[in-house]
Amino acid sequence: MNIFSVMKKANDVGKYFLAVILVMNLLPVVFAATGGAGITSALSALCVLSLQILGTGIILMIILAGAIYAIGQIMGAETRARASVWATAMLTGAVIAAIIYILVPWIIGMILGGGTGGTGCDFSVA
Repeated sequence: MNIFSVMKKANDVGKYFLAVILVMNLLPVVFAATGGAGITSALSALCVLSLQILGTGIILMIILAGAIYAIGQIMGAETRARASVWATAMLTGAVIAAIIYILVPWIIGMILGGGTGGTGCDFSVA
């Protein structure tokens, strides 16, 4: 029995398990915010919550990427190279978060079938 392969498999599964636990912890907050008014208002609240978190994360990642890059430029060659890689990874994460930020209202609107998406998180059926 190779302990390293067992730990690698546990780590691979653990990442997804941690994401599921995080989502399961957010769902009661979303349902409590709607007062139990239904799935449409719960998904609308989830949309608003995700857009707030993603918006803040995008801004923080861009600012931190710039700071890491700037600080890395005054250091030695090895630190400069690592700082450039870290800053690039943070900017890539910010771009992916921006794409998710754009797609969340559209996807939830398509799930509910009440909207064309992309216009915000108000999915009330008139």
